[in-house]
Amino acid sequence: MKGGLWQLGQSITRRLANGDKKAVARRYFATEAELKKTALYDFHVANGGKMVPFAGWSMPIQYKDSIMDSTLNCRENGSLFDVSHMCGLSLKGKDSVSFLEKLVIADVAGLAPGTGSLTVFTNEKGGAIDDSVITKVTDHHIYLVVNAGCRDKDLAHIEEHMKSFKAKGGDVSWHIHDERSLLALQGPLAAPILQHLTKEDLSKLYFGEFRVLDINGSQCFLTRTGYTGEDGFEISVPSENALDLAKAILEKSEGKIRLTGLGARDSLRLEAGLCLYGNDMEQHITPIEAGLTWAIGKRRRAEGGFLGAEFILKQLEEGPKIRRVGFFSSGPPPRSHSEIQDEGGNNIGEVTSGGFSPSLKKNIAMGYVKSGLHKAGTKVKIIIRGKANEGVVTKMPFVPTKYYKP
Repeated sequence: MKGGLWQLGQSITRRLANGDKKAVARRYFATEAELKKTALYDFHVANGGKMVPFAGWSMPIQYKDSIMDSTLNCRENGSLFDVSHMCGLSLKGKDSVSFLEKLVIADVAGLAPGTGSLTVFTNEKGGAIDDSVITKVTDHHIYLVVNAGCRDKDLAHIEEHMKSFKAKGGDVSWHIHDERSLLALQGPLAAPILQHLTKEDLSKLYFGEFRVLDINGSQCFLTRTGYTGEDGFEISVPSENALDLAKAILEKSEGKIRLTGLGARDSLRLEAGLCLYGNDMEQHITPIEAGLTWAIGKRRRAEGGFLGAEFILKQLEEGPKIRRVGFFSSGPPPRSHSEIQDEGGNNIGEVTSGGFSPSLKKNIAMGYVKSGLHKAGTKVKIIIRGKANEGVVTKMPFVPTKYYKP
């Protein structure tokens, strides 16, 4: 689904408010029987979740509160997201690190056990197949999570390269964690509330770090990370324990942490300046163009050794022709594919994500412009429904991040 979880949520809200429930059902729920459901599906419905098709799953776009209120509550208190549609997998074997390094830009070997990083799977031309958070659990075990919409192509890509790697004597195997669910607990109350449910001292677990530990009586994979810009955690929990864990988190917060849907998740990640694959990153966009140069390890820049390395290292040296930037703008909120022009009316790029920021109370967007026009303060025009609206390039994140770091 491109461009518009936030817009989709607003559309559904308006239609439901106007009593047009049959139209919503026809448009968004028609394929309900074919969609996969998470372990929390009935819980979402019971709590007023408005379910929509997303990447082959039936997922909550929002609950009884508005996307605006839900976004603000995450920043002020906290949010609990069901992100079980995403695909967690483990690579194991003494060569799992060297295998993964053939496919991603990260310096996996350089990660300390129990730490992780955002990375990008690249193709032969240096374009992004997907972005992923990877964790080196041990020197012989990598845990990673890939996007739901990219699951099939990612797994096919990994499997194809694994077969040839193993045929040459490489020791690597994989397990796809379909037996587990994934919950994201985000916001200022995330750590104090989760601390009630585990004996481990969470104050010693920093952003990007990973532990296997007991939470609410079940063995979980806990990563201090998220997709909102707030402090928080992603919790991989056995699916049979997911409902109990979700209920325990909500009960311990006494109503301050709320179930939150994909609509607010989209506005939160946009405010944090984070990419949505399929919008802000695609097969033809390189990590350099996407502003993810920092994710290419120093050793990898020197040695290469990943798919498309020659293209990416050349861009590192010469600079990319386009760059991902942020914008503030006037008029209606920019949307995916809105044209960006310079002050002279010349096309210089395109918006990839945009909307009204609940936290800042103004329009924000990100997109790609020609290099040289990417500096903060550059004035642009954003074309919406044929009309030019004033805009200005700005640094991201739009809302300061609050990651828990030492």
